[in-house]
Amino acid sequence: MNINLFVFSNDLRLDDNLAFTEACNQSDLLVCVYVDEPWQHQANQQGLTSLGEHRKAFLSESLSDLKAQLEDNGQILYFSNQSLISVIDSLSEQQPIRKVFKSNSVGVYENRLWRRCIDLFSDIEFLNFDTHTLFDSTLLPFELADLPETFSKFRKLIEAGDSPVAAMAKPENIPSPPDRLKVRGLHPYRALKNTEQSANSAEQAVFRGGSHSGWLQIEDYFSGRLPAHYKEVRNAIDGWDNSTKFSPWLANGSVSVRRLYERLTRYENEVEKNGSTYWIYFEFLWREYFQWYAKQHEAKLFRFDGIKQRKPLTSFYPERFKRWTDGNTPYPLVNACMNQLRQTGFLSNRGRQIVASCLVNELSLDWRYGAAYFEHQLIDYDMASNWGNWQYLAGVGADPRQKRHFNLEKQTEMFDADGEYRLAWGATEATEVLDSVDAADWPIA
Repeated sequence: MNINLFVFSNDLRLDDNLAFTEACNQSDLLVCVYVDEPWQHQANQQGLTSLGEHRKAFLSESLSDLKAQLEDNGQILYFSNQSLISVIDSLSEQQPIRKVFKSNSVGVYENRLWRRCIDLFSDIEFLNFDTHTLFDSTLLPFELADLPETFSKFRKLIEAGDSPVAAMAKPENIPSPPDRLKVRGLHPYRALKNTEQSANSAEQAVFRGGSHSGWLQIEDYFSGRLPAHYKEVRNAIDGWDNSTKFSPWLANGSVSVRRLYERLTRYENEVEKNGSTYWIYFEFLWREYFQWYAKQHEAKLFRFDGIKQRKPLTSFYPERFKRWTDGNTPYPLVNACMNQLRQTGFLSNRGRQIVASCLVNELSLDWRYGAAYFEHQLIDYDMASNWGNWQYLAGVGADPRQKRHFNLEKQTEMFDADGEYRLAWGATEATEVLDSVDAADWPIA
């Protein structure tokens, strides 16, 4: 019998999941597993773990939802907090695993691990498929090595080419798991301890992990006139209806971007098609660009000088970074944004640009510390979009300009003139000083 392994990663759904469908079609029995890699809980070069509490909570809810989907189809979601190498090694001792299936990833560590597995287990076939993007590599109107250096060039080529890949249905026949599977370090999924979040705010109440919650948000958004006015309000610094809020479910693959594009197209055909609905697609293309950008540049995504090999005139000041993360800078609008991010795990796109500009320009800090902090906090953390956007703003990435510098006073006047946002997030007072010591560590009076 064909006994195979499917590894869930950034595709926590059964619908429109080519990798899972292929695993079902090629298997008599199938083991489904989510591997919580140990490196996600270890401090990185910036001293932060990848998975903060907000991300853990959202992931836990997403996995619980996936578990229910699988159980409805006679399957089991297994879980391991050991390395994928250990999982395959232990499983192979008991079962004649022939193939391992997985969705493609742009993650540098994930791809290194995948290649290591291929080297170690030469008697097993490893197969992966594009499920996280609108297009697959065969439909791109250029070779990956020739990815345009700016988003504008990328968008023009994409829009002149083929339509996105059509979404596919959930597999009709999902194989069962092997009977009485008992493997060291592998057990049926249970909700991660102390991670199921309570609804303490509007954001937390609606940002529940899993495909079910994701589609509730999508259908609610498309049920009225919001898509037809998206472009008018997309730059607001807060407000639930001022952006689509799809990003958390797209980030971990609880929702398919191809299925979401299909839903947008249906809205345009049945309700209205205008500049605002196009702008939602425009945002999908930004996400798409950064996926291929990360795949092309790999580890360069984390370099201080980025892909431009241009080092910013910044450094690292621990006290300034601490003030930034704590919402304790001389800039009340920045503080309000950082308080919202810290308390909820979410921040608007405008807010992200404001605090990123402050970190790089006003605080003169190494942009990678800001990117790592976002990775730790954001429930919609997507490696490609996060690190690509930070490179863009710091002037070391895909932006043709040197860097983006936001005037904080002007941003405050434009987006929080009445002070309502600052009041809501406890940032009406400004810290007068930024540093308590000078460059030689002498106290500043």
